[in-house]
Amino acid sequence: MSTGNGKEQDTRRRRASTGRRMEAIMELARGLPLTRQVLADSLEEATAAQMAFMETWMREEIASRGRSKRARLLRQAGFPQSKELDGYDWTPVRFPVDYGRESLESLEFTGRHEDVVLFGPPGTGKTHLAIALGRKACREGTETRFFTAAGLVMRLLRAKTDNRLDKELAMIGKAGLLIIDELGYVPVDEEGSRLLFQVVTNAYERQSVIFTTNIEFSGWGRVFGDPNMAAAIIDRTVHHGRMIRFDGDSYRRTHALME
Repeated sequence: MSTGNGKEQDTRRRRASTGRRMEAIMELARGLPLTRQVLADSLEEATAAQMAFMETWMREEIASRGRSKRARLLRQAGFPQSKELDGYDWTPVRFPVDYGRESLESLEFTGRHEDVVLFGPPGTGKTHLAIALGRKACREGTETRFFTAAGLVMRLLRAKTDNRLDKELAMIGKAGLLIIDELGYVPVDEEGSRLLFQVVTNAYERQSVIFTTNIEFSGWGRVFGDPNMAAAIIDRTVHHGRMIRFDGDSYRRTHALME
């Protein structure tokens, strides 16, 4: 009996020692970024089993950080709904001759800081597509921000009133992809137009912008309240951008419960 008790006590001591060591390692890891030279020196003396362990650990750490980053980007983007490309109905979409679905879905335009204008009547899938592209961008590591045009203007006006406009613009400017939804659906006053113009101007050749709108370029002067301001935005958008047209009936209307 005494021998059995001794083995049990030894096992408990080993487990307690292992637990304390694990806690100590976890505590060290909180504030210890890897130093390449120290890692290289450790690898010189490591056994094959130790190297295999370190490789597995590092791969799992990288994967975990990637998952955390994607979740953070999706959370902070401000998407109003969870729309995806899977199952999207491309029937209403009309692409330019030299630009197709594959190019759009690849998000190659974000790497080149190009813009995309999704133009067409309400209910044809513009916002769905914009959100789906934005969510894919987040999953691929691109910081994205989604705003309705009216919501963005209100946000900027509040920031200006609170004397934090520069901070707000800097936050918006960090995103690799901006989505400005429903441009022209709600009238924007002169001050709001200037602020919106500033966002678009700041983005030029630094960020990509997806606009969704039901107004042709010829009508953007009404949106911004100033033909010269609208012309400047159109000039920048056309220079590094594509227009994708939508047609057909509203999905919401054709699937409405109310007749």
